[in-house]
Amino acid sequence: MDDRRRGTLLALAAYGFWGLFPLYLRALPKMPALELVSHRILWSLLFLAVFFLVRREGFAWLLSLRDPAVRRSHLLSSLLIATNWLVYVWAVAAGRVVECSLGYFINPLVSIGLGVFVLGERLRPFQWAAVSLAAAAIVWLSVTTGVFPWLSLLLAFSFGAYGLVKKQAPVAGVQGLALETLLLLPFALLVLGRAELSGHGQFLSNSGVGMILIASTGLATTLPLLAFAGAARRIPLSQVGFLQYITPTMQFLVGVFVFHEAFGPAKFLGFGLIWTALALLLLEGLWSRSRA
Repeated sequence: MDDRRRGTLLALAAYGFWGLFPLYLRALPKMPALELVSHRILWSLLFLAVFFLVRREGFAWLLSLRDPAVRRSHLLSSLLIATNWLVYVWAVAAGRVVECSLGYFINPLVSIGLGVFVLGERLRPFQWAAVSLAAAAIVWLSVTTGVFPWLSLLLAFSFGAYGLVKKQAPVAGVQGLALETLLLLPFALLVLGRAELSGHGQFLSNSGVGMILIASTGLATTLPLLAFAGAARRIPLSQVGFLQYITPTMQFLVGVFVFHEAFGPAKFLGFGLIWTALALLLLEGLWSRSRA
C-alpha cells in the first residue's frame, strides 16, 4: 500500500471515530462531565507514557518543560482543550449532539477569523462571503430559536484557539499532547480523588467491564490523534482539510437519526447557511490552488 492511500485510510479512521464519538460516550458508565474528562486526562497520559516507552523514546519529552516558553504555551493549550472536552462531554450527555456538530462545522470559519484578527492575515472576497454567511447563520439561529448558540460557538472558538496556540507551540504532535495532559494531571487527580473518597466516584464502584470502559478513554483520545498525525504526514493538507468535514457530518447524522434530537426548518436554514459558507471556502481553496 502506497503512502498516500495509507494516509487517506488513517484520516478516514480518525475522522470517522471522532464522528461516532457521541455513541462511544453514551456507552460509558454515567458520570459527571468533569469526572469523565479527568479520567480522559489520566488514562491518556498513561497510554502515552507506554507509547513512548514502546518506541524507546523514554521520558525525554519531559525535558522540554524546563523552557518557560514551553510551559506557558502548553498551559494555555491544555486549558483550551480541557474546556473543549468538558463542554463536548456535557453536551453529548445533555442530548445536544446536533449543536456540537454545528460547532465543528463553524470551526474552520472561526480559524479564518482568528487568522485575521490575531495573525493579521487578509481575507479574499470568497472568504469574506463565507464568514458573513456564518455570522448571518448565528443571528438567524439566535432569533428563530430564541437562544444564542453559545454551545456551538464555545466549541468552535475553544478548538479554533487551541489550533492557533498549537500552530505556534514549541513542541508539537504527540509530545505536545503528552505535555498538555501532564499539566492537567494534578487537577484531574484532585477531581477523581475527591469523587472516590466521597463515595460518588464511578471507577472503583463499577464492574470490571465498567472500569475497562472508563480506562479506554485514554485509547479513545490518543489513537485517533495518532492516526491523524500519521495521515497529515502522508497526504496533502488540502485533502486533510476536505476530509475534516466527515466528523461534524457524522455527528449531525447521529444526533438527528440515532438520538432523535429536534431539527426543524429554522435550524435547517441556519445549518444551510453554514454549509453554503463551507462550500464557498472549499471552492475558493480549489480555485486558489489551481491559479497557483
